[in-house]
Amino acid sequence: MHMADALISPAVGGTVWAASAGLIAYCSKKVRDDVDDIKIPLMGVAGAFIFAAQMINFTIPGTGSSGHLGGAMILSILLGPYAAFLTMASILTVQALFFADGGLLALGCNIFNLGFFPCFIAYPFIYKLIAGEKPTQNRILLGATTASILGLQMGAFGVVLETLFSGISELPFGTFVLLMQPIHLAIGIVEGIVTASVVSFVWKSRPELIQKAPLASPANRISFKYVLAGFLVATVLTGGVLSWFASSHPDGLEWAVFHTTGKEELEAPGHKVYSLLEKIQEKTAFLPDYNFRTTKEVEAKEQEVVMDSGTTVSGLVGGALVLVFAAFIGFALKKRSGTGSHL
Repeated sequence: MHMADALISPAVGGTVWAASAGLIAYCSKKVRDDVDDIKIPLMGVAGAFIFAAQMINFTIPGTGSSGHLGGAMILSILLGPYAAFLTMASILTVQALFFADGGLLALGCNIFNLGFFPCFIAYPFIYKLIAGEKPTQNRILLGATTASILGLQMGAFGVVLETLFSGISELPFGTFVLLMQPIHLAIGIVEGIVTASVVSFVWKSRPELIQKAPLASPANRISFKYVLAGFLVATVLTGGVLSWFASSHPDGLEWAVFHTTGKEELEAPGHKVYSLLEKIQEKTAFLPDYNFRTTKEVEAKEQEVVMDSGTTVSGLVGGALVLVFAAFIGFALKKRSGTGSHL
């Protein structure tokens, strides 16, 4: 659900950029003051895992569309909403700058749609109410699935509204919303199941990492370092290998745009803002679309090998960038607060 710049106007993009920047500043203060030190390393490794997981598009049967994990609900449950929002912003910034996934003008919209709704609405008002102070396996499953679905529905509707208010694309509101919401309902169900599985793993291993979860006895508790190692191994396997098998179908947003306009991609207006940001992104994106830059002269078979290796490199490099970026933000904020980090 990464928006391209062609969907939004500079006015809408700039406004939502400002809103997202304000949220980042607010979350930075909250992380500096409130977040447990033990969760700072988890910002990096969980963020790297979400980056890798977002590379795997899964097919939505019978639609010709695909979806991928958003991940903000996983981050919110494990880190709390403030650290989760900063981690999502890190992931989306790395994707836009270095992999040309989502536009730079639309980056504020993508951070808001994929971060704000899950972290600050679906998590506190849906997941926490269902899971309760003493979550069980069934409550985690129900809460994670319901919150993931509704958070994604709100994010999808945010895309529709931002596009509508921009008024620069051929996307009639009625048709667009009737395509966007059902396809993201299906995607949300899959995301909810994945979210419940990941959270259940952490809850059984280190329940104190989940807010208000009962503490495990030392004899039954897995070392926090093993939890971090588990996320790192999952990141390497997901981004380095499983990403080869991602669905080639367009994602839910691309699918909805195509079935609304008949075009796979919309052209951005000729305004200088769009051309300037496109040039910047071309220079910063050293692995565009999660692959090496290839030439037309490369033979098809050789190109397939190059693309597989490019996907692997993208998964590993991108995961590493997010890990360093998100963890650095966390450690820097806690250092400013005058507290140290410990495991």
